[in-house]
Parts: sequence; C-alpha cells; structure tokens
Amino acid sequence: MSKYGTIPTSSSAAAGAPHLGGASPLDFISRAKARGATALATRRPWRELADVHAVGLPPSLGDAYLRVRANLAHFAMNYAIVVLVVVFLSLLWQPISLIVFLVCMVGWLVLYFLRDEPIVLFGRVVGDGVVLAVLAAVTLILLLLTGATTNILTSLLIGFVLVVVHAALHKAEDNVDEEVGRWYAPVPAQ
Repeated sequence: MSKYGTIPTSSSAAAGAPHLGGASPLDFISRAKARGATALATRRPWRELADVHAVGLPPSLGDAYLRVRANLAHFAMNYAIVVLVVVFLSLLWQPISLIVFLVCMVGWLVLYFLRDEPIVLFGRVVGDGVVLAVLAAVTLILLLLTGATTNILTSLLIGFVLVVVHAALHKAEDNVDEEVGRWYAPVPAQ
C-alpha cells in the first residue's frame, strides 16, 4: 500500500526520526498551528476595532475608565498585536535588537504559548506564572543589553498610549455584556 501524499502521524512516523518529548517534529508543528489558530480566534475583527462610528468622547473620567476596562478585555489580542507591531517597527533600525527580539519570540512560543506539558526542573513543576515572569525578565534584559533601551521604552510607551487612547474613545456598550466574568468583575453603575 502506498503512503505517497499522506501526512505521517506519531504512530506511523519513521523509526529513526528524532523525537521531541515523545512526539515527532511534525506533531509539534501541528499542535503549534492549532494553538496559534485558537489564540488568534480570540482576536476581534479589525473592522470592529477601527469602526469610526463607535468613536466618541466619554462624558466623564469614570466612564472613560469603564470604557478602557471593557475595551482592554474585548480587544486584548488586537491590542497585544498593535503593541508588538509598534515594537517590531521600532527595532527595524536596530538589527541586533531585532534578532534578539525574534529569538526571544521563539523562546516564548516554545516555553510558554505552545507547550502541552508543564515544565519540570529538578523534579519540580514550574508554574505558568513563574515561566511568564522569567521569560518577561529575560526578554527585557536581553533587549536592554543590545543598546536600544531608549528605542524600546519609547516604542512601548507609544504602543501603550495608542491602546489607552483607543480604549477610552471607543464606545464599549456592546462589548461589556459578553466580557463580564471573562477578565474582570462587573463594576456596578453609580
């Protein structure tokens, strides 16, 4: 029976193929694609984010705060992508920093976003919070060591300002009901 054109699974993979954690590299790539698709599924449509008709000044500072909270929850993945794109674009003129950024992104993908099993060091399970804190600290330290400190901090500030301004100006009436309980507890209206 011919196997031409079929994708091997872990049970039918070649016996001499290297295995990563008991799974073939093809299994890892398949899981990575599935997890990436799941993560991107939480992203809201860009048209919804850029809807000109949903922009308006909030009547009060308290209302602006509620809008920011609701929109940060509703557009969380979109806002993360915006900040990452701003940082990436700022690093285009710093090639060493860009390489370090890309290497750190691979580390994040492998150690945080795409892993199936918890990390075990010296027989102890390392929690997700610890992995997140260590990866964030290592990424920040490595990027700051490349000499692009001002560039990175400025781009992070620009990304943060863009996100907060958009979140404050975007009317969140239709976002609030579906986000309650997902990221925050509802604040009673006064």
